[in-house]
Amino acid sequence: MNTRYAPTYLSHGSPMTAIEPGPAGAFWQRLGAGLAARAAAPGGTLPTGVIMFSAHTLARKPVTLGAAHHEAVHDFGGFPAELYALRYPAPGAPALAERAHALIAAAGIEIHASAAGGLDHGIWTPLRTIRPQGDLPVLPIAFPPDWSPRQLFALGAALAPLVDEGVWIVGSGSITHNLRLGFGQPGMRDAPEIAESAAFRHWFVDRSAARDWPALWDYRRLAPHAVFMHPTDEHLLPWYIAAGAGGEAAPALRLHDSVTWGHLAMDAYVFGPEAPGLAGVLPA
Repeated sequence: MNTRYAPTYLSHGSPMTAIEPGPAGAFWQRLGAGLAARAAAPGGTLPTGVIMFSAHTLARKPVTLGAAHHEAVHDFGGFPAELYALRYPAPGAPALAERAHALIAAAGIEIHASAAGGLDHGIWTPLRTIRPQGDLPVLPIAFPPDWSPRQLFALGAALAPLVDEGVWIVGSGSITHNLRLGFGQPGMRDAPEIAESAAFRHWFVDRSAARDWPALWDYRRLAPHAVFMHPTDEHLLPWYIAAGAGGEAAPALRLHDSVTWGHLAMDAYVFGPEAPGLAGVLPA
């Protein structure tokens, strides 16, 4: 039965990916085609809902945003008018919000509920490309950016039963994210990757494949150039939530890797026993 979707981490990068897709946008299109093909196969179905943890939806404690309907939020400034004209209306998931709330609370994690809606660009930018129909119910969950990777792994683990219920759990951030390096400068989009970014990504993919969770939880001390590539780490933290939903027993698989501006890496990962199955339906 093609009803289980591997928890996934997507690097959303700059909002400009919505109108200048580049390699990451092309990967999102392939991912959307793969999801559709999987749903169309015998016994298949689309995700019953999508839980999104974005680096731009943060709170002091976890909060479910259980609105019945969402609109795209243009939570950025200084970009072309074309970008602000984009819309992504999507159904909300109030029932899924209640179910997620109950699972998180049962794990002993304090969780709050809100009827608020709205999809930040870390959510609607990839979803608009992956599923332009806008027909998947979306539940954003805010997370605390001061929680440790291990705490956030436990938050994701609390939601693991939802994979059996056809829910797709997605973290959205960027595998490297140092805006001080001046990404967006004219003529630099295709710049060669800097050595620090390459070393960090290489360490991360190796430790992920080895299921070296203690090292990954302590990445800020152990990974090369970790603090340089993440002066603040809210863009990497959703990786740990998705990983927790996949569990410790299965390795993390990198589905895509690319870099823009020489340092903003757009890697995507899948987690858990369903990871190879999701990877296997991606068109070439």
